[in-house]
Amino acid sequence: MRIAHLPYTPRQFIKSKLKLSVLYSFLFSFLLLFVFQKAGLSLILALPAFIIVFVLFFEYFILSVKAKIRKREREVNKEVLFVGRYLLVKLYSGRPLLNALIETAEGRGIASKYIKEIVDDIGTGNTIEDALNSAMIYSPSDKLRSILFHINNALQLGIDVTKPLESVLEEITKEEELEIKKYGKKLNTLVIFYMLGAVILPSLGVALFIIISSLVNLSIGWNDLLIFTLFLVVLQFLFITFFRSIRPMVNL
Repeated sequence: MRIAHLPYTPRQFIKSKLKLSVLYSFLFSFLLLFVFQKAGLSLILALPAFIIVFVLFFEYFILSVKAKIRKREREVNKEVLFVGRYLLVKLYSGRPLLNALIETAEGRGIASKYIKEIVDDIGTGNTIEDALNSAMIYSPSDKLRSILFHINNALQLGIDVTKPLESVLEEITKEEELEIKKYGKKLNTLVIFYMLGAVILPSLGVALFIIISSLVNLSIGWNDLLIFTLFLVVLQFLFITFFRSIRPMVNL
């Protein structure tokens, strides 16, 4: 719950979603009673339907938390390199670590908000090491967790923070460059499938259908054109959604 930034305890979340699952399942099963009655089926079938729908709704609510964590991870990964470099510049300019964290927390991005939580945690009386350790536990991003780990490790060893921070930022930069290269290779393959499935095949299909229909005197109605257009729109939407889902959230 804390990683997803949801204002619930695990107990409160489970209790709330169980109630919603029961409510939605009851409403769905109540509608099924009328369907079964019209179809002449046994009304007892509504009971297993209720159980199945309840499990599906509850699983959906659980997966929605994981999806929210994944979304926050992608948002943080997009900004984490900039935040890390900004923090490094402040440290190289002679700022103490706490002052550098405070100035970094003044940014508008979501990664800066995580830094602000560290600063707020320190403001409540915790040490910098404890605040960094807590932030590592509840961070949705492995990259941000790695930066915080190297900073915390340097503090515990009593060495200069700038060198470990610079080293981990270089590693993250190389990882993101590798992600971009992998994305480029995937994109080349997907573009071929896109051209075949969403451009060439529909065009050839329409041309062949027109030729064949003219030979056998097959009429084309508005409903046929509407269904074909709807199919193309859905296909384009699926491709666009898939392209967005595999795009790496990097900002070099």
